Amino acid sequence: MITGMPDHESIYRKEAARYDALITKQPALQACIREIKPYAGLDIVDVGAGTGRLAAVLAGEARSIVATDASEAMLSIAADKLTAAGHANWRTIAADMRKLPLAERSADLIVAGWSICYLGSSNNPSWEQDVDTVMKELKRVLRPGGTIVIFETMGTGFEQPNPPDFLLSYYSALTEKYGFSHKWIRLDYEFDSAEQAEELTDFFFGEDRERADGSGSSASHVPECAGVWWLYT
Repeated sequence: MITGMPDHESIYRKEAARYDALITKQPALQACIREIKPYAGLDIVDVGAGTGRLAAVLAGEARSIVATDASEAMLSIAADKLTAAGHANWRTIAADMRKLPLAERSADLIVAGWSICYLGSSNNPSWEQDVDTVMKELKRVLRPGGTIVIFETMGTGFEQPNPPDFLLSYYSALTEKYGFSHKWIRLDYEFDSAEQAEELTDFFFGEDRERADGSGSSASHVPECAGVWWLYT
């Protein structure tokens, strides 16, 4: 775990609904994904799907969606979202992204939002091996001509990219070792009130929020930069 940060693994297991309340205060990402890869009619795998942030907005046009995550509690919320939206083209699988229980060449598009970073952190002594294992798995599952799209943080509370130091080597590997293209976007939080902003950001970011505050923030608005990496195979 990163010093000064809450235990995210515990949050994903025990407080999935509260986490989902936080991320729903950011913009949806279907337009960003569609710009990289039009996804209508495709078989999609969402790796590290969490509470369905990506799966829920892609399911309406996809041929099929498989949402995988290590946390069954997170996937339960994703399933509720997909069911409530009336979608029937999906399934969830609790799985480690380093060993996906999916057939070879079964996906046209793989998306991964804010998930590979937990393995890619330099605080993980085996980060290079773990990231390499994940990349091999994604390419195994992907069909020829398929696309991988990865989202990761580039800094919470900042107007311009300010990525955490412990992710810099992983980000460099995505472009330099694995050949991904890259850009950054703004995904600012818009909370209902200053009280909600404080409660939800403190809950998830802890002391890291204090480091970020003061650059472009208002009572209910918190800037967020995100990195987008994509690879055409």
